[in-house]
Amino acid sequence: MFEQKNVRNSVVVVLVILALFLAAQTLLSLRQFSYVDNAYQKNTISVSGEGEVFAVPDVGTFTFSVTVEADTANEAQATAAERTDSIMSFLTDQGIEEKDIKTVGYNVYPRYEYYERALSYPTPEGQRQLVGFEASQSIQVKVRELENVGTLLSGIGERGATNISGLSFTVDDETDIIAEARAKAIADAKEKAKALAQDLGVRLGEIVSFSEGGNYPVMYAQQEAYGMGGDAAVKNFAVPAGENKFVSNVNIVYEIR
Repeated sequence: MFEQKNVRNSVVVVLVILALFLAAQTLLSLRQFSYVDNAYQKNTISVSGEGEVFAVPDVGTFTFSVTVEADTANEAQATAAERTDSIMSFLTDQGIEEKDIKTVGYNVYPRYEYYERALSYPTPEGQRQLVGFEASQSIQVKVRELENVGTLLSGIGERGATNISGLSFTVDDETDIIAEARAKAIADAKEKAKALAQDLGVRLGEIVSFSEGGNYPVMYAQQEAYGMGGDAAVKNFAVPAGENKFVSNVNIVYEIR
């Protein structure tokens, strides 16, 4: 008798727990449905817009390297430093400010050659022999007077630069240009939204969301220069800067009525 009563009590407890669990699940489901309903109760349309602005670059940048091979690391570094100092003095004389000259790489490597003995079979593994060292320094230069770019490239080539690369032309302060491109993109999206609302027979309401992408320059008439020093340099050659196109893409979601 006592055991039957305990069984009944256990069953009642289990049923109560199950009922509470089901009630909690039902309440959670109702809340989820309520959230979904609130999220989708507004009718919306989405439109995109694009704006383009062209700007003439006002700064140019390029990178040059000085690479020297020598018997010792100290000798390679000393010779590289001497050539680099000569180039730096030239840049300063041409009006390049210290803030516009930046070292972007400096390396010193041992140089090895491999020798194989082919007098026996099978051929034994080759031997590595140290033959010297290589020192290299890379410097990035920003040019604010673009008409001097050709002179600068020629001059640093004559003074021992072994590689000149990465010539590009940009706008130093892009803030106003990006803002103008964004304004054009928004205006484009608004015009599309008005036309679409008219075609659908609805009225535009508040803006529900806004997103933006792009704002990147597309460069035109850009050239790269490569100098190998010595007689390879050409004096005062023309380097057209062209113009850059800045693009902004926006997406606007409107509530419709």
